[in-house]
Amino acid sequence: MKKPKKARQAELKETISRMPFITDEELAKQFSVSIQTIRLDRMELSIPEVRERIKSVATHEWNETVKALPIDEVIGEIIDLELDQRAISILDIGREHVFSRNKIARGHHLFAQANSLAVAVINDELALTAKSDLNFKRQVKEGERVVAKADVKGSDEKGRTMVSVQSFVDNEPVFYGLFEMYRSNEQKGEANE
Repeated sequence: MKKPKKARQAELKETISRMPFITDEELAKQFSVSIQTIRLDRMELSIPEVRERIKSVATHEWNETVKALPIDEVIGEIIDLELDQRAISILDIGREHVFSRNKIARGHHLFAQANSLAVAVINDELALTAKSDLNFKRQVKEGERVVAKADVKGSDEKGRTMVSVQSFVDNEPVFYGLFEMYRSNEQKGEANE
């Protein structure tokens, strides 16, 4: 049996406050209503769509934290960041990211998400990619959400910071990259492991 509108909206508001990155589709399934009903409820409650909620959280949380590049130059939206440790970003694959003929994401977008996350996780004003080793695991299609997770692995013999980035769609690996990062400061990748 469906919940009354007021009860559903109160629960919807509480759910979104706990999980700001939940999509309308996920909410529709959770509440057993249509996506349109969720959108109407959000509009009545003045709750922005997930993309706007992500941007708001990312801008507020990490604008001053990310040192190597402006937050708006990160490809995808950062949802978690601990400098010189780890970072997570999400990228919703839209029409602008895919080949028009087959709706498959262009590889440079997956690389750009991973590379900019590897730069963003570095605790330095200057972080540049010196080298990368990439492996595309499967095609990504329009409408899929790519979650990229960066882990700082420490430094190599040249003092460059090694960052691994794995990207997933629904917990299925789609991309792996190992990035050798140049940094200007003296600590040269002293990551706590």
